[in-house]
Amino acid sequence: MRRKIHFGLFTLIIAAVALTGKVSAAQQPDAPAPQPQVVAKQKQPPTPSAPTPGAALRLTLQDALALARKNEPTYNSVVTAAGVAGETRAQSRDALLPSVNFNTALITTQTNQNALSGVAFIANNAPHEYISQGNVHQQLDLASWETYRSSAAQAAAAKARAEIAARGLVVTVVQNYFAAAAAEKKLESAARTADAGEKFLELTQALEKGGEVAHSDVIKADLQAQERRRQLQEAKLELLNARLGLAVLLFPDFNDHFEIGDDLHGNVALPPQPEFEAQAAQSNPDVRAALAATQAAGHDVNAARAGYLPSISLDYFYGIDAAQYAVNGPLINGSKTSNLGSSAIASLSLPVWNWGATQSRVRAAELQRDQAKRELSFTQRKLLAEMRSLYSEAETALNELAGLQRSAELSEESLRLTTLRYQGGEATVLEVVDAQTTFAQASAAYQDGAVRYRVALANLQTLTGVLTTP
Repeated sequence: MRRKIHFGLFTLIIAAVALTGKVSAAQQPDAPAPQPQVVAKQKQPPTPSAPTPGAALRLTLQDALALARKNEPTYNSVVTAAGVAGETRAQSRDALLPSVNFNTALITTQTNQNALSGVAFIANNAPHEYISQGNVHQQLDLASWETYRSSAAQAAAAKARAEIAARGLVVTVVQNYFAAAAAEKKLESAARTADAGEKFLELTQALEKGGEVAHSDVIKADLQAQERRRQLQEAKLELLNARLGLAVLLFPDFNDHFEIGDDLHGNVALPPQPEFEAQAAQSNPDVRAALAATQAAGHDVNAARAGYLPSISLDYFYGIDAAQYAVNGPLINGSKTSNLGSSAIASLSLPVWNWGATQSRVRAAELQRDQAKRELSFTQRKLLAEMRSLYSEAETALNELAGLQRSAELSEESLRLTTLRYQGGEATVLEVVDAQTTFAQASAAYQDGAVRYRVALANLQTLTGVLTTP
């Protein structure tokens, strides 16, 4: 009679555990049509509003991406470098245009009454010479033009690198975000297995008192319960570390009071391979960056070769260059004289000899250009390889995910049936312990498989710029 009571109680416990697992599995909807989202060109989603005091911040994946773009320093350093490259381009462009300056000076020279000019230095015109002039200057040479084109290409390369960093940031956020979500699921599973271990220990103790099992079964169940307790503590630590890693990535004030808003096991369809390859081949930022770097290196070669060519300098001056700091000079024959005047200078500079410095600069620029071409070719080949590799990784992760889910369900059912068989005297304690271990491993593998698939999808968007979401 006592054994039947124990059998009924344990059957009720196992049924409750199985029902919980089925409800968790039933929360996964059918795979909807993919809804691509262009990460590199999408509008920044609004930063999540501050929760009410005491309430945890509900953090969706889009919220996490917005916070990471705002606060992650490595990504923002690349964005800053792109901004600096853009300003350098603007400065090089402005250097091609005429510049206007206003100069004011006083030249004091020692007098010499014996000299014809009355001053000791014949280059100066008077003991006190006042200069107040506006100067329009224009430099005409091929080197300045090629320098501008090189800076424009470098700015394009920096912009492409910023886009690469933005796509890489998505992978980092997705990995940390869903790792935290998986750690929560693993903690739930560890709590369930720890609870099942405690109940199995209680069952063996009750059966031992009734003389139905040996004391060795109680010892084995106790060892297994202690192992489950340790695994529960490890799962708590893993969740803490995952949440702290995500908090450091997202929040400037280190806020770890948040909850994961997106479902780790929400069905996300894998985009068709032709669509993926078309998006990956179109305007890939890695190829754009390498191509822009090659163009910049070519302009640098032309700028170095411009050292063999002449340059022209044009200057126009208007203002005062007189012995008085005044618009009008002294009266001459009762008439006013004007100190205002203008002058123009045109200079032509012809390079003749500089000991081979120009030739050395050309050779150095050509070496850098050849290396940039090799890197461009390598980037193009690498893109083709990554297109196949990353898509195969995502496809494999998706195919394995269904099997991992099935294994988790089967291991849970196996644990329930094995425990019932043990209750009926048809299974050994080692079989129950083995079923508990298999269930714990299968459940953890299912969570890891879900994270792997999400990260694989995020890696696809490093080539396409499109993050597939539910």
